[in-house]
Parts: sequence; structure tokens; C-alpha cells
Amino acid sequence: MVVPHAAAPSLRLNRIGGAQPVHQSAAQGLSRVLGPPGPHLRLRHLPPVRVGEVLVRGEEAVRRRGGGEQLFLLSAPPPLRLLDRRERGTEFRGLPVRTVLNPPASTGMSFWSLNPYVGCEFGCSYCYARDTHRWVMKRAEERRSGEATCSTPFRLSAQDAFERLILVKSDAASVLRRTLNPARVGSATILIGTATDPYQPAERMFGLTRQLLETLLAYRGLTVGITTKSSLVTRDIDLLVQLADRHDLHVSLSLATTDPVLLRRLEPRTPLPHARLRALAALTRAGIHAGVLLAPILPGLTDGWASLAAVMEAAKGAGARSVAGSALRLGPAARARFLPLLRREFPGIVARYERHYATSANASRAYTSALARRIRLLQEVYGFKEK
Repeated sequence: MVVPHAAAPSLRLNRIGGAQPVHQSAAQGLSRVLGPPGPHLRLRHLPPVRVGEVLVRGEEAVRRRGGGEQLFLLSAPPPLRLLDRRERGTEFRGLPVRTVLNPPASTGMSFWSLNPYVGCEFGCSYCYARDTHRWVMKRAEERRSGEATCSTPFRLSAQDAFERLILVKSDAASVLRRTLNPARVGSATILIGTATDPYQPAERMFGLTRQLLETLLAYRGLTVGITTKSSLVTRDIDLLVQLADRHDLHVSLSLATTDPVLLRRLEPRTPLPHARLRALAALTRAGIHAGVLLAPILPGLTDGWASLAAVMEAAKGAGARSVAGSALRLGPAARARFLPLLRREFPGIVARYERHYATSANASRAYTSALARRIRLLQEVYGFKEK
């Protein structure tokens, strides 16, 4: 579209040479309000400017926004580009981003989060990142304004879309290179893998996590953390060793239980405990500061003394430098997937969960306090410092 030369509000030059709109009087319509004498600049003096595709919103949308009859000069965003499709139906679509580092102000935590993917093929039943994926997909659909160009995965339920529609930030490394400001990050941790696993199966295909780590090699003195459930992290041992020389680096292998049967009922597609522990041992042998994130701890399933102690003992045997733990967080999207699984697999404790998480996504203060005391005692027993 070309902006026409038709009559338009006048602009006058201010003292520093910029153009400013001249305010119009409602009574005078488009009549010009005279300003101080001097040169004036009008739109007809400017060359035409091509502004691209114009998205025209309907009357109802305009009325809802409280505006008059007008055109919104907004280019409709393109549909998410299909990058690949698995035989079982999982799609990978490119997600354009302007930034990949989320500051503490937006995460509500003390760290900066860095996630190359949104959604995860591991599809853990209780994953809190399901809510993040649902929010991103909702925003993408709203930007598309209901156009019919959306493919089938956009119409999946939030539960299925999380593990069958993976959004890939293909340009994450170049965006990080352009936007990372070490002075602004300061001593806060840059944590990779806070929303979805950075070493999920998609990483074998796209290699974005490795690209991000390669980008961080250009800097020094940062605090970098990686959290994963995948043994694929050992692929990057050479790179992690180099990063450890430049930064304060810590890798956490997430493990809820050492019981493979129980784990498979909860996490149908993640690496089994022995694979994660082997990866942990490989990292620590290479001199990398690595440990276990005992999470999520599930009330009535993995919070018993024996279960927690088994993880601590296995972590110690693999050379872990630390073990930390946290209770299950159950947001709306995760609840919709996890509670049906509990009814099917563990019906005797469903009512307890429904009461416990009835008004909050977090476990009660009394429960988390008691759990923290239990973890601290076990950390002392197995020689782990409280983190």
C-alpha cells in the first residue's frame, strides 16, 4: 500500500529539525493551527512510502477498541513455518523471536531464562512448561486473527499440542549474540532449560542448544546453568569443558526417582534413571560441576524417605557435586494432563492432590517446609552441601 498525498494534518519543524504533528481543533476539523513563522513540512512534500500488507479489522473489532471507522496499518504475521514432521504426527515449526533471554523481572525468579524450544517431545505428564506452551500458542493464534491458514496442530488440545507441536527458535544463537549484555546480566545465572528440555529429541535435529553454548564461548565471567533429563548432554562435553574455563558452569540432571517402573508411568518418553546417572558420571569425570535436581517431588509417590535417599545415594555414586529438590508445581495446563493420569494409575491419591492443589499451583507452605527439612537431613547424610 502507498500512503496517499491526500489532504492530511500539517506538520511543522521544531527547533531541532524534527517534524511534529500540529494539533487540530474539533470545531475546525482539518484546519491548520498556526504556529510561529518559519518553514513548514507537509506530507505532500515527502515521497510515497510503501508500508506493505494492510490488515483491516472488522467494524466489531474497531468498536470494541473504542475507535471510529479506521484502518489498522498492521502487517499480519506469517504462519509458523513447518520445519519437519515426525511419523507419529509431531510437527516442528519455526518461531521467530526478537529476544531469547528472559530477565528476572519477567520470570519472577532470580535468574535469566534461555529456552531454544517451546514444547517438548518428552511430554512429561506433570510438566509446568505446558502452561508456557499454551500461552505462546494462544498468542500466536490471536496474532493470526483467526485466519484459516493454521494447520491441524493449532487445533490440538493444549495437552496434546505441548508434545506434538514443538516451536523451534531457529535464530536463537544469532539473537543471543546480538542482544546479550553481560553488564546487565551481572552475577545472576543464565539458566538454559527452565521451560522445556534443551536436550529433548528435537536437539538432535536442530542443534540449537549447542549453538547457544558456542555463542557463550565468546564471553567470560558469566554464571551459566543447564537443566536436562537427557543423556544427550554428553554430546557437548567438549564444549562444556571449554565453557567451564570461561564461566561458572553447573549442569543439573533432573531425576524424580530411581525406580524405572514408576518413572515410566509418569514420564513415558524420557531417558530411564540409569541413562541419566551414566550421563552424570561422564560429566563429573570430565571435571564439569554437575549434580542432580530431584524434581518434581510428588506427594505420596516420590517424597518418602526411601525414595529420596535412593536418589541421593545414586547421585553420590555418579560423582554428583550437589543434589537439590523441589515439590511439584501444578498449573492449569499441567493439571489437565496430570490428574487424569493419577486417576488411571494411582486412584488412591487423587483426592489428596485435588485438595492440596485446589487453590494454588504450588504445594502448601506446611508441606514444602517439611519436605525441605527432610531434604536437608539427607543432604547432610550423603555429604551434599545445601544449595
